Amino acid sequence: MTTKRETKLRRGSQNIFADPGFADPSAYLLKAELMARIQDILDQRDLTQTKAARILGVSQPDISRMLKGHFRDISVERLMRMLTKLGCSVEIVVKARGRRKAAFAPIQIEAA
Repeated sequence: MTTKRETKLRRGSQNIFADPGFADPSAYLLKAELMARIQDILDQRDLTQTKAARILGVSQPDISRMLKGHFRDISVERLMRMLTKLGCSVEIVVKARGRRKAAFAPIQIEAA
């Protein structure tokens, strides 16, 4: 006898952290995107975790945890600083919501 299972599909949001009900899903998504950029740079430069840790000013085990997706306790600011240590320029664009979308000048963060 065959049992018929009914599968219900539900359209997800644009944020994979919002669907399961994470607190502050926007922050999680931003951190994940910043971390993905860091990982891309490390891969492009063929940096070992030890070399990356030295450049970023963290320990190798910290790099390992971050690359495995354990970056909840790391601030957005710290991730942006890591990107600048890797030679990137980070740009923050602030825009007004609604119909009048007046953009402000971008805020650029570069290595000191």
